Amino acid sequence: MNIYFYNTLTKNKDVFKPINNNEVKIYSCGPTVYKDATIGNMRTNIFQDVLKRVLKYNGYKIKHVMNITDVGHLVSDADEGEDKMLKSAREENKSPYEIAEYYTKLFFEDIKLLNIEKPEIVCKATEHIQEMLEFVKELINNGYAYETSTAIYFDISKLDKYPCLSNLNLEEQKAGARVDVDREKRNPYDFALWIKAPENHLMKWDSPWGQSYPGWHIECSAMGRKYLGEQFDIHTGGIDLIPTHHENEIAQSKGVTGKIPANYWMHGEYLLINGGKMSKSLNNVYLLKDIIEKGYDPIVYRLFCYSCHYRNKLNFTWEGIDATSKALERLRKGYQNHLKGKNEVLQDLIQDFEEKFNKAINDDLNMPVAMGVVWDVVKQEIKSYKLAELLLKFDSVLGLMIDKHIEKKNDDEIPDEIKVLVEQRKQARNQKDWTKADELRDLIRNKGFEVIDSKDGMELENYKKLNIDKI
Repeated sequence: MNIYFYNTLTKNKDVFKPINNNEVKIYSCGPTVYKDATIGNMRTNIFQDVLKRVLKYNGYKIKHVMNITDVGHLVSDADEGEDKMLKSAREENKSPYEIAEYYTKLFFEDIKLLNIEKPEIVCKATEHIQEMLEFVKELINNGYAYETSTAIYFDISKLDKYPCLSNLNLEEQKAGARVDVDREKRNPYDFALWIKAPENHLMKWDSPWGQSYPGWHIECSAMGRKYLGEQFDIHTGGIDLIPTHHENEIAQSKGVTGKIPANYWMHGEYLLINGGKMSKSLNNVYLLKDIIEKGYDPIVYRLFCYSCHYRNKLNFTWEGIDATSKALERLRKGYQNHLKGKNEVLQDLIQDFEEKFNKAINDDLNMPVAMGVVWDVVKQEIKSYKLAELLLKFDSVLGLMIDKHIEKKNDDEIPDEIKVLVEQRKQARNQKDWTKADELRDLIRNKGFEVIDSKDGMELENYKKLNIDKI
């Protein structure tokens, strides 16, 4: 079965054809480790993890490289302002290296909680200064870069086409509308490869141009070439990286090798918060720990991301997270019910489910459709361990840990107050007073327990234990 990916480079959904039939090489732009990664950042990492899992599901080996930006990413993407690492170090009264170590650790803790597989190779910018210097020297020797009093700049006029991904018409852009014009630049859109450091700059290295430090974009070109070669299969990142970072990455690589480094460029869309932008000024910047502190299993957020295609904007609401939490519980319970089933099912049914699931994930990672197939399996009236095995196979792509055991409290461990509320809810349901039953369910939930209605009656689970203690 063919795999199709939407390719930002071609603006088409292309059949995936790897360079090497046995191994797929992927480069992902990792975090700039100057602050906590938001749930918006995590959405991109979930999309990248699903991509890897789908390729593995189809039999490919993966070589995945992800960078850690711990120097060179200026506050403005247009080569203006101070380094984000230095700004954070000043604000927190720490060294830039302490800042990088702290936030790198938090980032990997978060991806572990989300069951995101760690890349095979993680490379820090500060550990690849020499590779970046060599890359800049090659650009100068090839005539693609020039020196000013402040930096080494890439000359975009030397390229046959710039930009490649965003298709922005530079002739229609007013000089300075997106970038501040440096009078020493040959073109307004020329970008910094290497920046000459002021005397008091905290992060700087010896170079042919004096004490200096790398620009943001050069690290990915240099490290991608080192670990994956001049050309590799897939480059991923958030959609915000298209107009500057990824455009400039392509430009740099063409200046050295004459080639676009990746054949497929894949980008995840923005996460919205209550229909709007995530912003500090709006006090709606959420981290994974915020979801956990409200009592939810972090995997709930992973499942929540599957409610929308990775190339569409996803709207985050707490109501949506609450509904997804219940869905995850039903999914895990449905798996357990099938696992206990002793019935046989027709192989044709298994094959039909599998073909539909494969078609969905291979159609540009269409997880909403794939989850529809998963729920069809869960809802099968005939309970069979064969269906449980199928769900577990699907979970190698989903990463939802559906076989995670749901523990229930013994009756003698349930507080009397909860028992009374459960009995009151039972009476309300018998009287078909659904409004009161819902209110009592929410009250029980707020006190740390979850009521699950089934054909066998009501079951009570320790909600807080399920969602916190077992993380």
